[in-house]
Amino acid sequence: MNYLLALPEQTEEIITLFKNTFSDAEGKEEGGVIATLVSDFLSVPSIEDDLHVFVAMDNARIVGSIILSRMHFPNGENVFLLSPVAVATDYHGQGIGQTLINVGLETLKAKGVAVVVTYGDINFYSKVGFAPINESLIQAPLTLSYPEGWIAQPLQSDVIKPMNGKPRCSSALNNPNYW
Repeated sequence: MNYLLALPEQTEEIITLFKNTFSDAEGKEEGGVIATLVSDFLSVPSIEDDLHVFVAMDNARIVGSIILSRMHFPNGENVFLLSPVAVATDYHGQGIGQTLINVGLETLKAKGVAVVVTYGDINFYSKVGFAPINESLIQAPLTLSYPEGWIAQPLQSDVIKPMNGKPRCSSALNNPNYW
């Protein structure tokens, strides 16, 4: 298995991976919603280092992918958001998602990113070092429908310092339906 930064020519395969994975797990409608989100991420030009897309390759097939996007804070804190994550259904249970996330986190840590947040299943993300936070520490860009799913991991120290102000997320995620 190879873990790499995605290439532009892999865009359609990445979108298909997310669509199929989420369709298998949560139904065709959710697969379509997530495919649209990923397409939005990959079709909008971003400032260099504001978007990182990683893939897991088994031979020539993409079997996993993660997207990490910069959150913009009023004071310029260096924070990224991990979302979404997909591993092909027939590759579940092999640690591919966890390895992909760790590769992404190590890359961001080397670039000086202070914190990575995500919004999801604490049982899964705790396996790679994420822990619950509340919005007094880091506000979410939009209203959370499931506040217990707001979780984070510091990359440059052992603690997360409170961050002032409401951040902006990537335009792809700037939709209340995702939150």
